Amino acid sequence: MLTVLRNSWALLLGMLLLMLGNGMQGTLLGIRGGIEEFSTIEMSVVMSCYFLGFLFGSRMAPEMIRRVGHVRVFAALGSMISAVLIMYAVAPNWIAWSLMRVLIGFSFSGVYITAESWLNAASTNANRGQALSLYLIMQMLGIIAAQALLNVGDPSGYILFVIPSILVSLAFTPILLSVSPAPAFEATKPLSFRRLYEASPLGCVGMFLLGGVFSAQFGMASVWGTQAGLSIREISIFVAGIYVGGLIAQYPIGWMSDRTDRRVLVLWLSVAGAVALMIPVIFDAPFVLLLVVGAVGGGISNPLYSLLVAYVNDYLDKSDMAAASAGLIFINGLGAITGPVITGWVMAQVGPSGFFLFMAILFAALAGYTVWRMNRRRETPDASGAYAPLSPNVTVVGVEAALENRQND
Repeated sequence: MLTVLRNSWALLLGMLLLMLGNGMQGTLLGIRGGIEEFSTIEMSVVMSCYFLGFLFGSRMAPEMIRRVGHVRVFAALGSMISAVLIMYAVAPNWIAWSLMRVLIGFSFSGVYITAESWLNAASTNANRGQALSLYLIMQMLGIIAAQALLNVGDPSGYILFVIPSILVSLAFTPILLSVSPAPAFEATKPLSFRRLYEASPLGCVGMFLLGGVFSAQFGMASVWGTQAGLSIREISIFVAGIYVGGLIAQYPIGWMSDRTDRRVLVLWLSVAGAVALMIPVIFDAPFVLLLVVGAVGGGISNPLYSLLVAYVNDYLDKSDMAAASAGLIFINGLGAITGPVITGWVMAQVGPSGFFLFMAILFAALAGYTVWRMNRRRETPDASGAYAPLSPNVTVVGVEAALENRQND
């Protein structure tokens, strides 16, 4: 652990600061959109555009890195993020925000790819697992801590937009001034979607549905909180609770994943998610119960992401696992683009509870499809041991590194 910190402290510190900035802007926009009286549908489009940009970035950033190098891409995209974070307050218009969200999603995707390449190059087979775990923890802690910063200023003013801009600018200083050389970069060509679906229909469909869940949690939680009349403090605590749940649940579910039929685990986690998220739809739940529901939702969705990646890999040769991860991330991104828009439409039809209803429906759909697939394909291979704790923010570079580490264990 000390070796990892000594070799990668600049990158890990920079990632923590980056996620403070990203976590702030995601929640802050939902709150500020309510102040600006944007409709739920308008805000859902704004939130969806981040995932559209992220998807474009995941496809285009590797070519940019090969053409001009890690350092230039890192610095250019970091400057773009910092500028956009300020521009939100300058142009409080939902169409302008939508365009800026595409830019910031694109930029964060490229930054993550670059950072994960550096981290992978700075690690060895002996400590790569520790490095990736620390990277994941820094991501989660950054988003969680960002929610506390929302309470230091007035969301109707400028200061809360200035703070994440400063944090993002500072994030690149230790990384760009570190002595670590830029790593060699080779993008992995994904498997064809047909080949990926033939290997695991459940993995592909599950990834698409989870994309909708993730984007609703990350993009629409603050929109829901504003519409439901929660205070800024309550919204920030609720969003933090989602990620605390995801951080805590990763490892016990991962332990179970390697010791039982992964499909059974997918089924029961999906059922638990659907039941928990229906509670605020059926009952007038107090805030404490809402907080528990949010933590359960985050604690189920994040491990399910890792679980589905592992399940798909059970049906693939080791040589195909890295390529499959690129395809799965793309499928997840397609689901993420549609998630906020559909969530916003459901909320417009049934009220704030539509936020929970949409995610409950997705979990129920995943449970139903899992049962159907269990009847269609009765045999399942032994777990390959390829489960690795992952975050939906991790790019294909990070997933490949995690899977390579598990294969070498």
